[in-house]
Amino acid sequence: MALYALGDLHLSFQTNKPMDAFGKVWRHHERKIRKYVSRIVKPEDTLVLTGDHSWGRKLEECREDLAFIEALPGRKILLRGNHDMFWDAKKTDRLNEEFQGRLFFLQNNFASYQDYALVGTKGYTFEGPFWLDRQGRIMGWDEEKEQQAKKLVDRELDRLRTSFQKAEQAGYRKFIMFLHYPPTNILEKTSPFTRIAREYGVTAVVYSHCHGESRFSDSIRGSFQGAEYLLVSGDYLNFRPALVLP
Repeated sequence: MALYALGDLHLSFQTNKPMDAFGKVWRHHERKIRKYVSRIVKPEDTLVLTGDHSWGRKLEECREDLAFIEALPGRKILLRGNHDMFWDAKKTDRLNEEFQGRLFFLQNNFASYQDYALVGTKGYTFEGPFWLDRQGRIMGWDEEKEQQAKKLVDRELDRLRTSFQKAEQAGYRKFIMFLHYPPTNILEKTSPFTRIAREYGVTAVVYSHCHGESRFSDSIRGSFQGAEYLLVSGDYLNFRPALVLP
Protein backbone atom coordinates (compact mmCIF):
# COMPACT_ATOMS: atom_id res chain seq x y z
CA MET A 1 0.00 0.00 0.00
CA ALA A 2 1.37 3.43 -0.97
CA LEU A 3 0.26 7.07 -1.26
CA TYR A 4 0.84 8.88 -4.56
CA ALA A 5 0.00 12.35 -5.91
CA LEU A 6 -0.39 13.95 -9.32
CA GLY A 7 -1.84 17.29 -10.37
CA ASP A 8 -3.21 19.18 -13.33
CA LEU A 9 -4.73 16.46 -15.49
CA HIS A 10 -6.61 19.10 -17.53
CA LEU A 11 -8.90 16.57 -19.16
CA SER A 12 -11.33 17.65 -21.87
CA PHE A 13 -13.11 14.61 -23.29
CA GLN A 14 -16.37 16.56 -23.60
CA THR A 15 -15.12 20.13 -24.04
CA ASN A 16 -12.44 19.51 -26.70
CA LYS A 17 -9.74 21.74 -25.27
CA PRO A 18 -6.45 20.03 -26.16
CA MET A 19 -3.32 21.00 -24.23
CA ASP A 20 -0.90 20.49 -27.14
CA ALA A 21 -0.32 24.24 -27.46
CA PHE A 22 1.43 24.22 -24.08
CA GLY A 23 4.36 22.08 -25.22
CA LYS A 24 5.32 18.63 -26.42
CA VAL A 25 4.93 17.14 -22.96
CA TRP A 26 1.16 17.72 -23.26
CA ARG A 27 0.76 15.85 -26.55
CA HIS A 28 -1.70 13.00 -25.93
CA HIS A 29 -1.17 13.58 -22.22
CA GLU A 30 -4.30 11.64 -21.27
CA ARG A 31 -2.63 8.54 -22.75
CA LYS A 32 0.41 9.17 -20.57
CA ILE A 33 -1.80 9.55 -17.51
CA ARG A 34 -3.49 6.21 -18.14
CA LYS A 35 -0.19 4.51 -18.98
CA TYR A 36 1.87 5.71 -16.04
CA VAL A 37 -0.84 5.64 -13.39
CA SER A 38 -1.74 2.09 -14.42
CA ARG A 39 1.92 1.11 -14.30
CA ILE A 40 2.73 2.73 -10.94
CA VAL A 41 -0.45 2.76 -8.84
CA LYS A 42 -1.81 -0.55 -7.54
CA PRO A 43 -5.46 -1.22 -6.64
CA GLU A 44 -4.63 -1.07 -2.92
CA ASP A 45 -2.86 2.32 -3.24
CA THR A 46 -4.22 5.84 -2.76
CA LEU A 47 -3.83 8.54 -5.43
CA VAL A 48 -4.43 12.19 -4.56
CA LEU A 49 -5.11 14.39 -7.59
CA THR A 50 -4.29 17.97 -6.69
CA GLY A 51 -6.71 19.91 -8.86
CA ASP A 52 -7.48 21.10 -12.39
CA HIS A 53 -9.10 17.81 -13.28
CA SER A 54 -11.39 18.98 -16.08
CA TRP A 55 -11.99 21.89 -18.42
CA GLY A 56 -15.74 21.36 -18.11
CA ARG A 57 -17.51 24.28 -16.46
CA LYS A 58 -20.50 22.26 -15.28
CA LEU A 59 -20.68 18.78 -13.82
CA GLU A 60 -22.47 17.45 -16.90
CA GLU A 61 -19.51 18.63 -19.00
CA CYS A 62 -17.10 16.69 -16.75
CA ARG A 63 -18.78 13.30 -16.65
CA GLU A 64 -16.38 11.63 -19.08
CA ASP A 65 -13.34 13.22 -17.42
CA LEU A 66 -14.42 12.01 -14.00
CA ALA A 67 -15.19 8.57 -15.44
CA PHE A 68 -11.63 8.47 -16.83
CA ILE A 69 -10.28 9.28 -13.34
CA GLU A 70 -12.58 6.76 -11.72
CA ALA A 71 -11.27 4.02 -14.02
CA LEU A 72 -7.67 4.59 -12.90
CA PRO A 73 -6.34 2.13 -10.32
CA GLY A 74 -6.37 2.86 -6.61
CA ARG A 75 -8.48 4.96 -4.30
CA LYS A 76 -8.81 8.44 -5.84
CA ILE A 77 -8.98 11.61 -3.75
CA LEU A 78 -9.61 14.89 -5.59
CA LEU A 79 -8.64 18.42 -4.56
CA ARG A 80 -10.12 21.59 -6.09
CA GLY A 81 -8.06 23.49 -8.66
CA ASN A 82 -8.58 26.98 -10.03
CA HIS A 83 -10.03 25.57 -13.27
CA ASP A 84 -12.45 23.15 -11.61
CA MET A 85 -15.52 25.29 -12.24
CA PHE A 86 -17.83 22.28 -11.89
CA TRP A 87 -17.01 22.07 -8.17
CA ASP A 88 -18.70 24.56 -5.86
CA ALA A 89 -16.84 24.35 -2.55
CA LYS A 90 -20.14 24.72 -0.66
CA LYS A 91 -21.54 21.67 -2.46
CA THR A 92 -18.69 19.24 -1.78
CA ASP A 93 -20.96 17.03 0.33
CA ARG A 94 -23.25 16.57 -2.69
CA LEU A 95 -20.33 15.42 -4.83
CA ASN A 96 -19.22 12.97 -2.15
CA GLU A 97 -22.74 11.59 -1.91
CA GLU A 98 -23.04 11.15 -5.68
CA PHE A 99 -19.58 9.58 -6.11
CA GLN A 100 -19.51 7.65 -2.84
CA GLY A 101 -17.22 4.64 -3.07
CA ARG A 102 -15.77 5.85 -6.39
CA LEU A 103 -14.17 9.27 -5.83
CA PHE A 104 -13.60 11.36 -2.71
CA PHE A 105 -13.64 15.17 -2.91
CA LEU A 106 -11.31 16.77 -0.35
CA GLN A 107 -12.65 20.15 0.87
CA ASN A 108 -13.54 21.17 4.45
CA ASN A 109 -13.05 17.52 5.42
CA PHE A 110 -10.21 15.00 5.49
CA ALA A 111 -9.30 11.52 4.31
CA SER A 112 -7.17 8.94 6.07
CA TYR A 113 -4.14 6.97 4.98
CA GLN A 114 -2.76 4.54 7.55
CA ASP A 115 -2.33 6.72 10.67
CA TYR A 116 -2.16 9.97 8.68
CA ALA A 117 -4.91 12.47 7.98
CA LEU A 118 -4.88 13.84 4.44
CA VAL A 119 -5.97 17.49 4.63
CA GLY A 120 -6.19 20.10 1.92
CA THR A 121 -7.69 23.02 0.08
CA LYS A 122 -7.19 24.80 -3.23
CA GLY A 123 -5.02 27.48 -1.66
CA TYR A 124 -4.06 30.71 -3.38
CA THR A 125 -1.00 32.81 -4.09
CA PHE A 126 -0.36 36.20 -5.66
CA GLU A 127 0.91 35.73 -9.22
CA GLY A 128 1.36 39.30 -10.36
CA PRO A 129 1.54 41.16 -12.59
CA PHE A 130 5.15 41.93 -11.76
CA TRP A 131 7.22 44.71 -13.29
CA LEU A 132 10.72 43.72 -14.39
CA ASP A 133 13.83 45.63 -15.35
CA ARG A 134 15.93 44.77 -18.41
CA GLN A 135 17.80 42.11 -16.45
CA GLY A 136 14.53 40.40 -15.48
CA ARG A 137 14.67 41.49 -11.85
CA ILE A 138 11.38 42.28 -10.11
CA MET A 139 11.10 46.03 -9.51
CA GLY A 140 7.46 46.20 -8.42
CA TRP A 141 3.99 44.68 -8.70
CA ASP A 142 0.30 45.48 -8.73
CA GLU A 143 -0.34 46.21 -5.05
CA GLU A 144 -4.13 46.40 -5.47
CA LYS A 145 -4.24 42.87 -6.85
CA GLU A 146 -1.88 41.77 -4.10
CA GLN A 147 -4.40 42.96 -1.50
CA GLN A 148 -7.18 41.09 -3.29
CA ALA A 149 -5.03 37.98 -3.27
CA LYS A 150 -4.53 38.26 0.50
CA LYS A 151 -8.31 38.04 1.00
CA LEU A 152 -8.42 34.84 -1.04
CA VAL A 153 -5.47 33.43 0.91
CA ASP A 154 -7.33 34.11 4.17
CA ARG A 155 -10.43 32.32 2.88
CA GLU A 156 -8.44 29.28 1.79
CA LEU A 157 -6.51 29.24 5.05
CA ASP A 158 -9.81 29.09 6.97
CA ARG A 159 -10.90 26.13 4.86
CA LEU A 160 -7.59 24.38 5.43
CA ARG A 161 -7.80 24.93 9.18
CA THR A 162 -11.28 23.38 9.14
CA SER A 163 -9.75 20.32 7.51
CA PHE A 164 -7.02 20.11 10.16
CA GLN A 165 -9.49 20.61 13.01
CA LYS A 166 -11.85 17.89 11.82
CA ALA A 167 -8.91 15.50 11.53
CA GLU A 168 -7.73 16.39 15.04
CA GLN A 169 -11.21 15.88 16.44
CA ALA A 170 -11.16 12.41 14.91
CA GLY A 171 -7.92 11.67 16.78
CA TYR A 172 -5.31 12.18 14.07
CA ARG A 173 -1.95 13.72 14.95
CA LYS A 174 -0.01 13.05 11.75
CA PHE A 175 -0.81 15.00 8.61
CA ILE A 176 -0.09 15.27 4.90
CA MET A 177 -1.17 18.66 3.52
CA PHE A 178 -2.35 19.11 -0.08
CA LEU A 179 -2.74 22.36 -2.04
CA HIS A 180 -3.43 23.13 -5.66
CA TYR A 181 -1.60 26.46 -5.71
CA PRO A 182 2.03 26.57 -4.56
CA PRO A 183 2.45 27.41 -0.87
CA THR A 184 4.53 30.53 -1.60
CA ASN A 185 4.89 32.93 -4.49
CA ILE A 186 8.13 34.22 -6.01
CA LEU A 187 8.25 37.11 -3.51
CA GLU A 188 7.89 34.95 -0.41
CA LYS A 189 10.16 32.73 1.63
CA THR A 190 7.30 31.77 3.96
CA SER A 191 3.54 32.23 3.83
CA PRO A 192 0.40 31.53 5.86
CA PHE A 193 0.42 28.07 4.29
CA THR A 194 3.98 27.25 5.34
CA ARG A 195 3.19 28.57 8.80
CA ILE A 196 0.11 26.38 9.26
CA ALA A 197 2.13 23.42 7.96
CA ARG A 198 4.72 24.10 10.67
CA GLU A 199 2.02 24.68 13.30
CA TYR A 200 0.56 21.22 12.73
CA GLY A 201 3.91 19.53 12.16
CA VAL A 202 2.95 18.12 8.77
CA THR A 203 5.12 15.44 7.22
CA ALA A 204 4.72 16.72 3.67
CA VAL A 205 3.16 19.56 1.68
CA VAL A 206 2.09 18.53 -1.82
CA TYR A 207 1.11 21.07 -4.49
CA SER A 208 0.87 21.62 -8.25
CA HIS A 209 -0.33 24.46 -10.57
CA CYS A 210 3.18 25.44 -11.75
CA HIS A 211 3.51 24.70 -15.49
CA GLY A 212 6.54 24.92 -17.76
CA GLU A 213 10.21 24.79 -16.79
CA SER A 214 10.26 28.52 -16.05
CA ARG A 215 7.65 27.98 -13.30
CA PHE A 216 8.88 24.79 -11.67
CA SER A 217 11.09 26.72 -9.23
CA ASP A 218 8.44 29.29 -8.25
CA SER A 219 7.98 27.80 -4.79
CA ILE A 220 9.55 25.49 -2.24
CA ARG A 221 10.80 22.04 -3.19
CA GLY A 222 12.54 19.65 -0.84
CA SER A 223 12.94 19.79 2.93
CA PHE A 224 11.79 23.01 4.61
CA GLN A 225 11.01 23.63 8.30
CA GLY A 226 10.66 19.94 9.02
CA ALA A 227 8.37 19.06 6.10
CA GLU A 228 9.01 17.70 2.63
CA TYR A 229 7.60 19.96 -0.10
CA LEU A 230 6.64 18.15 -3.29
CA LEU A 231 5.68 19.67 -6.65
CA VAL A 232 3.42 17.24 -8.51
CA SER A 233 2.29 19.22 -11.58
CA GLY A 234 1.57 16.78 -14.39
CA ASP A 235 4.04 18.26 -16.86
CA TYR A 236 6.75 18.48 -14.17
CA LEU A 237 6.42 14.73 -13.55
CA ASN A 238 5.68 13.84 -17.18
CA PHE A 239 2.42 12.51 -15.72
CA ARG A 240 4.10 9.88 -13.54
CA PRO A 241 2.53 9.93 -10.04
CA ALA A 242 4.94 10.94 -7.28
CA LEU A 243 5.35 8.75 -4.21
CA VAL A 244 4.38 10.66 -1.07
CA LEU A 245 4.39 7.84 1.47
CA PRO A 246 5.16 4.13 1.11
